Amino acid sequence: MTRGSLTAISFLLGAFTSMASGYLGMKVAVYSNVRTTIAAQKQGWTDCFNTAFRAGAVMGFALCGMGMLMLYITMLVFRSQYPSPKDWILLTESLTGYGLGGSVIAMFGRVGGGIYTKAADVGADLVGKVVHGIPEDDPRNPATIADNVGDNVGDVAGMGSDLFGSFAESTCAALVIGSSIGADGDWDAMIFPVIVSAVGIFVCLICSFIATHIKPVKSEADVETALKVQLISTTVLMVPAVYFAAHHFLPSTFELESAVGSKTLSLTPMQATICVCMGAIGGLTIGLITEYYTSHSYQPVREVAHSCKTGAATNMIYGIALGFKSAIIPVIVLALVIYFSFDLCDMYGVALAAIGFLSNLATGLTIDVYGPVCDNAGGIAEMAELHPGVREKTDALDAAGNTTAAIGKGFAIGSAALVSLALFGAFVTRISHASDGKWFGNGVNMLEPLTFAFLIIGGMIPFAFAAMTMKSVGLAAMEMVMEVQRQFDEKPHLLDENPTERPDYDACIAISTKASLKEMVPPGAMVIFTPLLTGIFFGVGAVSGLLVGSLIASVQLAISMSNSGGAWDNAKKYIEKQSPDSELKGKGSDIHKAAVVGDTVGDPFKDTSGPALNIVMKLMAVLSLVFADTFYATNNGHGILNLH
Repeated sequence: MTRGSLTAISFLLGAFTSMASGYLGMKVAVYSNVRTTIAAQKQGWTDCFNTAFRAGAVMGFALCGMGMLMLYITMLVFRSQYPSPKDWILLTESLTGYGLGGSVIAMFGRVGGGIYTKAADVGADLVGKVVHGIPEDDPRNPATIADNVGDNVGDVAGMGSDLFGSFAESTCAALVIGSSIGADGDWDAMIFPVIVSAVGIFVCLICSFIATHIKPVKSEADVETALKVQLISTTVLMVPAVYFAAHHFLPSTFELESAVGSKTLSLTPMQATICVCMGAIGGLTIGLITEYYTSHSYQPVREVAHSCKTGAATNMIYGIALGFKSAIIPVIVLALVIYFSFDLCDMYGVALAAIGFLSNLATGLTIDVYGPVCDNAGGIAEMAELHPGVREKTDALDAAGNTTAAIGKGFAIGSAALVSLALFGAFVTRISHASDGKWFGNGVNMLEPLTFAFLIIGGMIPFAFAAMTMKSVGLAAMEMVMEVQRQFDEKPHLLDENPTERPDYDACIAISTKASLKEMVPPGAMVIFTPLLTGIFFGVGAVSGLLVGSLIASVQLAISMSNSGGAWDNAKKYIEKQSPDSELKGKGSDIHKAAVVGDTVGDPFKDTSGPALNIVMKLMAVLSLVFADTFYATNNGHGILNLH
């Protein structure tokens, strides 16, 4: 009973930490939006950039610090129950609830937040910009406030809880797989995965001064460079930092049981270092490839912008093709990282590579939160009718933030793939131990009929999930469009240059809130109950097929959807920067309207369905790990139906 109650406690702690970090991030973002607007009224770029950047840093460092502190304190408390190194496998298995708690909250934060923000955004764009031609964030549009609130809900709280879940799960997976290291190297060696994340916080802290003090932003051109330098410098500095940490905390050689088979591996700190560094460099590579496909500084997005000359249909075709094409290199990078890390340190190496992906999490979150802060600062400037130069400045800050947010999404998807693979490895190890090698003693046989059948079903899950979340945004957006149009019809003076009437903002906020609370339940329930019912009715062989199928399909779909959405968004921004007598005609033209349609379709692609697929693969895997003993206890792992 002890292990079950400890898992329940760690679940509640994980859920609480995820909620607290999301709440803190939203609080900081709300205070910082207006401060960034005020700073943008001053001369120069340094003040307004630093204000938004530091707002992101509060969220980034607070989330990483809280997550790590809570996890380590929980480990120390649980250690009083399991003082002997040979029992630390039970300690680490009790900790898996921490990752599950973070992931469950992330599921509802990501999906609910995504539906909230995109219902408002799509509704505001369709009626405001496309039909009536009023600018974005214009206070005459009733959906404007809901749109700005949604940026905080989806992009700050949702992204924060998602990445917190990745951090918690990757650490828990590495601890479960590497729990036997404690027998050789004592406590310090076993908690090496936590130490890597701790080292990452200090590296990110040192590198943050590059953006604010050493090389501050002095012009518009410096903004994107400053954010990109953050990601590159933290990755480069992590390499020596992890090397010293590994040699200090790990014994010169340590033994680890293989995830497949009964052989024991003899590993060195250098091998562990290489696995973490491969993850960090792989993450940066995926991030930079994502930037190439989503920034209007490069050819792919400019091609999408030029496709708008022949209307919205060609824009759609080009954008979808770009998304599919953008998955090629990231998938190859992931495959290489998985192969070499597994070759070096077995499944423990894959878990360490996942932690490497997230080693500069504090910086990644800083950049992610920076974007919505600048976006809302621009909204405040528009609503307060400040000088147009203020809006231009916040838009320039936000454009760089959009590109770097796309890089952040690349990191998140790559890390989620490795995390779910590591969790799957921990699940296989757990079942193998529980059955004394009768199940998965020589790995998972994908040609078993039941396993292969569920492999195909697992591949369908991400598509079903994406369909449900996209339709939810569509339904809520339609309701929002009707409400906004109703207000314009009943109060025609709202569209005057200086209206005497005030829109009913509350009605639009209520639509987004109700839609997000109602519509997030079915997709969330599907992801939570599918592995549970599969394990109980069909057994552990079916679960293994389900997890592998969902992982493979989720990675491809998440990358293509996120990048298509990012490309459509930045193609629109590229057209808006052009002058009316240029080839692309600029803002307000038919070409621009075609780009706005693409951006509107891309909104749920990049901010609802795409990023939420990260949680699909992670949550299914961590649930299976937590309930592994339950699955095995049901008819010795064959499930109630006992199909062979």
